[in-house]
Amino acid sequence: MKLWDRYFTPGSIDEAMSLLQSYDGAARVIAGGTDLLVDLRAIMTAAPAVGHPPHAALIDITRIPDLMRMDDEGDFITIGAGVTHTQIVKSAVLRAIAACLVESCGVVGGPQVRNVATLGGNVAHALPAGDGTTSLVALAAQADIMQNGVRRWVDIREMFIGTGKSLINSTRDLLIGFRFAKPGAGEGTSFSRIMRPQGVALPILGCSVWLKLDDARERVTAARICIAPVAPVPMRAEAVEAALIGQPINAASIDDAIQAAHATIRPRTSKYRATADYRDEMIEVLLKRTLITAADRAKDPTQRREDAKAQ
Repeated sequence: MKLWDRYFTPGSIDEAMSLLQSYDGAARVIAGGTDLLVDLRAIMTAAPAVGHPPHAALIDITRIPDLMRMDDEGDFITIGAGVTHTQIVKSAVLRAIAACLVESCGVVGGPQVRNVATLGGNVAHALPAGDGTTSLVALAAQADIMQNGVRRWVDIREMFIGTGKSLINSTRDLLIGFRFAKPGAGEGTSFSRIMRPQGVALPILGCSVWLKLDDARERVTAARICIAPVAPVPMRAEAVEAALIGQPINAASIDDAIQAAHATIRPRTSKYRATADYRDEMIEVLLKRTLITAADRAKDPTQRREDAKAQ
């Protein structure tokens, strides 16, 4: 049977929203489409075919200029929902000022997947293991959405209401893009992931860190840390952040952060990822890596530039 009847490539946000409204929930937004057939098969398995496609139409948003842009807007960096992981990895601007996002997008799938998969798709699927999502949480990003005819910015964490359950409905709403504040002096980011190398490189755990150091570049004044997947939705490791505030990044403070993580983060056993005990031990590995790297980048802006060149 056919999987859809019509395929549209609108050239504007207004045109895309008009198509969605005209189909009244029977059409679906797609971008890279890397999970499209998987999703459609799941729909057909849950509700056996009754002679019509799962979707009457697909609305491909990759021809909409506003969704394909990356812009430096002074205080903010904006990234369209249709920007691919490869575009992010190749961005010299992002490599220099938002290394965690580049590092996380660089481990998604293989090159062929990264060439078409989008940051918006990573968020819209609302899976807690999303690598790009993990870094957007650490960057305190906001999402630009069109919902119920109203365009607004929401905190990135509001996009997730459960495992695979998004704030936006892909048959009625539109995810337009993201923005986050440009890191300033004394700020640094880092991302690291432990994964199974077979097949699709399934993440066991990922950790993204943003740190701000004091004027002397000695002590942490603010921190945002996201370790995932450890819950139905991406979460900030607030107890770990609190353990770091006011401390230098050294063996003692990192150990305190690790103990706070062990006390408050409870990864479960997953037959596809690893046991709970193994994943709990890997939290220590990831925190050491990311905290040290983020602090080095915060202390020395040239380190960020050298890291950018290396990538």
